[in-house]
Amino acid sequence: MISLKKNLLGGLAVLAAFSAAPALAQGTLRIGMTASDVPLTTGQTDQGGEGMRFMGYTLYDALINWDLSSADKASSLVPGLATSWKVDAADPTRWVFTLRDGVKFHDGSDFKADAVVWNLEKLLNDKAPQFDPKQAAQGRSRIPAVASYKVIDDKTVEIKTKTPDAFLPYQISWIMMSSPAQWEKVGKDWNKFAQTPSGTGPWKLTAFQPQTRAELAPNKDYWDKARVPKLDKMVLLPIPETATRTAALRSGQVDWIEAPSPDAIPSLEKAGLKIVSNAYPHNWTWHLSFADGSLWKDIRVRKAANLAVDREGLKVLLKGMMIPAKGFLTPGSQWFGKPTFDVKFDPEAAKKLLAEAGYTPAKPITAKVLISSSGSGQMQPLAMNEYIQQNLADVGIKIEFEVAEWNTLINLWRAGAKSDLGKGASALNFSYFIQDPFTAFIRHLDSKLVAPNGTNWGLYQDPGMDALLEKARTTFEAKAQDEVLRQVHEKIVDDALFLFVTHDVAPRAMSPKVTGFVQAQNWFQDFSPITMK
Repeated sequence: MISLKKNLLGGLAVLAAFSAAPALAQGTLRIGMTASDVPLTTGQTDQGGEGMRFMGYTLYDALINWDLSSADKASSLVPGLATSWKVDAADPTRWVFTLRDGVKFHDGSDFKADAVVWNLEKLLNDKAPQFDPKQAAQGRSRIPAVASYKVIDDKTVEIKTKTPDAFLPYQISWIMMSSPAQWEKVGKDWNKFAQTPSGTGPWKLTAFQPQTRAELAPNKDYWDKARVPKLDKMVLLPIPETATRTAALRSGQVDWIEAPSPDAIPSLEKAGLKIVSNAYPHNWTWHLSFADGSLWKDIRVRKAANLAVDREGLKVLLKGMMIPAKGFLTPGSQWFGKPTFDVKFDPEAAKKLLAEAGYTPAKPITAKVLISSSGSGQMQPLAMNEYIQQNLADVGIKIEFEVAEWNTLINLWRAGAKSDLGKGASALNFSYFIQDPFTAFIRHLDSKLVAPNGTNWGLYQDPGMDALLEKARTTFEAKAQDEVLRQVHEKIVDDALFLFVTHDVAPRAMSPKVTGFVQAQNWFQDFSPITMK
């Protein structure tokens, strides 16, 4: 069994620190995050997708943002700091972005084209004075297509890609714009900038205490008047341990928690608290290693593991708060296709495949898997992984876990399956944002992006897959591109490239005082419409 002592003590310490704070006024929303620390505040956040949710798209904007206004339809890209973008018909590697007029950073300085180039330099040019290794570690892998960039005029930027890449807009949506003027003002020091950051987003950071809390206030001068926050204040509290988060909500010390324990949901609802959830493009998977010597290189072993997992039983464990996986994408995705391998619970078929691969009860498979104790999108990782561990043991696959804090696991993911930091692990439990073709497919499967060149953690390399990805990347017509992407997903499932487990429905528990929240079908959320009764 996995020890929870360290995480419980850490969560209690954070809660105790918060409990000592004075009572907060009406109009303040207090959120218990799953993160173990306040996400990096300088622009490119850490703490995974939760970091971007709470400290990225709050303080900052990208050139291209996500429409987070609807709970009923999948999110799409919308103009952010760029009002339009287009690829050059004569040169499909050249993109032109037209910037929004009249936007100011929180410090009062103007947002212009030179700020866009400055922000790309902070991530991609280690010779630039503003280069920040911390932000580069988070953002560089998000924009692998970018080859060069330049100012055309104050309101126009050119970005060129290494090869034609129809998915550049999705990549650019990850890049947050920090204020060059504020960086200069604080002595060109990113550590000082972190204390008084300046973006263009709908929220401003007003107080910051690492590992304890962050306080955000509305940016009343935000360029999108429809998204000026209605709250007086939003307080973010890192509480990684599920029971501690739940206790904080029950006692009224927070108004909202991410990822409540499924066991607690009935009693929370009985106590008058609200549970909000929605299907969204996300999966919870084991990413398998294809490094030399990995047992997962054998497709029979990969398929056996997939057939060994009782997803319906796991759904019972999670009190229904999941969608059983039939592949890497949700079954309703436009890119799901028609794979031939049926991902289902069939332990006898799993045992037969293992026997064909040469494994028997006398010669069992043993493997180490990297997992987290909590974290953004990780659902209930300790309980879920123990459940899968038993499922796999039942068919003859013995699993040992190496437990890491979420931010540490993210760094291990970026380091790749061959990294000594992984302590010999041949799989890693990770939750993935699968909203767009780049984040769903390319970053995991492109042979050019094997770690440390990108986030192809498993070092997967297949010429057939590379050809499909290249075809998708160079197909700019939407329907034709969708057809290629369906072929990509069919190959992912038929080759059992991952251990497909579940899709999250992102349950959140909150006080009935919280009103106006619309849970978008997206990893990110908009906090601007929220009010407190």
